[in-house]
Amino acid sequence: MSSTLQLYNTLSRKKEIFEPLNAPHAGMYVCGPTVYGDPHLGHARPAVTFDLLFRYLTFLGYKVRYVRNITDVGHLENDADAGEDKIVRKARIEQLEPMEIAQRYTTSYHSAMEALNVLPPSIEPRASGHIIEQIAMVRKILNRGFAYEVNGSVYFDVEAYNKKYAYGKLSGRVLSDMMTNTRTLDGQDDKRNPFDFALWKKAAPEHIMRWESPWGDGFPGWHLECSAMSSKYLGETFDIHGGGLDLMFPHHECEIAQSVAACGHDAARMWVHNNMITINGQKMGKSLGNFITLEELFTGSHRLLVQAYSPMTIRFFILQAHYRSTLDFSNEALQAAEKGLQRLLAAGKSLALLKPSGKSTLDVSSLLSDCRAALDDDLNTAMALVSLMEWVKNINSVKAGAETLTADDIARLSKDFTTVAFNILGLKDSSQADGGSVGKDLSANLINLLLNLRMQAKAGKDFATSDKIRSDLTALGVTVKDTKDGFEWSIS
Repeated sequence: MSSTLQLYNTLSRKKEIFEPLNAPHAGMYVCGPTVYGDPHLGHARPAVTFDLLFRYLTFLGYKVRYVRNITDVGHLENDADAGEDKIVRKARIEQLEPMEIAQRYTTSYHSAMEALNVLPPSIEPRASGHIIEQIAMVRKILNRGFAYEVNGSVYFDVEAYNKKYAYGKLSGRVLSDMMTNTRTLDGQDDKRNPFDFALWKKAAPEHIMRWESPWGDGFPGWHLECSAMSSKYLGETFDIHGGGLDLMFPHHECEIAQSVAACGHDAARMWVHNNMITINGQKMGKSLGNFITLEELFTGSHRLLVQAYSPMTIRFFILQAHYRSTLDFSNEALQAAEKGLQRLLAAGKSLALLKPSGKSTLDVSSLLSDCRAALDDDLNTAMALVSLMEWVKNINSVKAGAETLTADDIARLSKDFTTVAFNILGLKDSSQADGGSVGKDLSANLINLLLNLRMQAKAGKDFATSDKIRSDLTALGVTVKDTKDGFEWSIS
């Protein structure tokens, strides 16, 4: 199977044609969240980015095995083998079991992803459920001479690895520069070099999350889980490894070193990284007071927000920018995204009401071809949305009578519009009631039934009934607009 899809490979620093080893199958591993807090705006961008890639590869005809992990052990506070485990620290503060914390925030993450219409991955492994695989990988790395054990901990020997392989090839770091600029941290005396990283950490007596190992009771290092779980579910060589740009170093760099040290070759053929979200030009962070959870966005409860924003507004906002560019959050940008989304959804509804003509004055085939060309060019969602919004204008022109389409072209346009906007880009009309497609269709049909009764009441000059239907629907959040052909409605 062939595809024109080109992705920017962080490893080669250029666009490469995506050609999976076992076409039409594709394997993709994406680093998921560390579940010690509510999902925030920074979690939304990689989730939407790789959901889009998952959807688009599926649209192209690939059978995709998408693995996204949950980190529930081993991620220490400063990402450098020091401090408390993030989940253990949260559990200590809230006086709960660590797995209670992990479960609570995993559930919160899943709820937010569902709201953003992010499809669940094919497999979602947890670090704590793959201790056996991680211990086995540590053994392999030790046996090949790229790690050392000291006082019950096992550390990766970066200097020994660099003599045979290139450490730093993903991030562009040079080991000699790191050796010059890295200082020794307190509590890191067990390491031969401060830039070595933990594969397995000895558990202190008070450490709650611990497992038996050949080196004593302990827990795995943060980087190890992804190497172990990706190889378990995707094999020693797979197609795409993805994640946020902030994970490139040290996390992904260490993953490469571990996999090469254990297997003798790279695991992932392509590395894809999404860029960061900033807020009014600043990096998001709790210390800056601009840290916004997704729940706060959906409810408008954060002090920086002037209103609540729907999950689909957030998704549309993220898709407006290329995934490798910085995306700056502001109320103005989200309000603009909200208006754009509303125009798009309104055009989708108008498609069903277009009146066919004997001839077409527009080439409807350009919608899908233009959007595919944009997405084939390194998932350029910004250009895909530009093409889609051009067709929003065209649909409105047909509706107004300035352009015409045949019945066949209306049917094709409706199909392609749905394919791009809803199936690939993953947008949806959140105004419809929950409860599945049957519930949504029923809600729409009931509203249309009431509005048709209202039209009959108006035709019979029963204005009291007509006004009551409209006012009651308005009270329920349904906005009604009378037109020359009947009516239009939307749910606010």
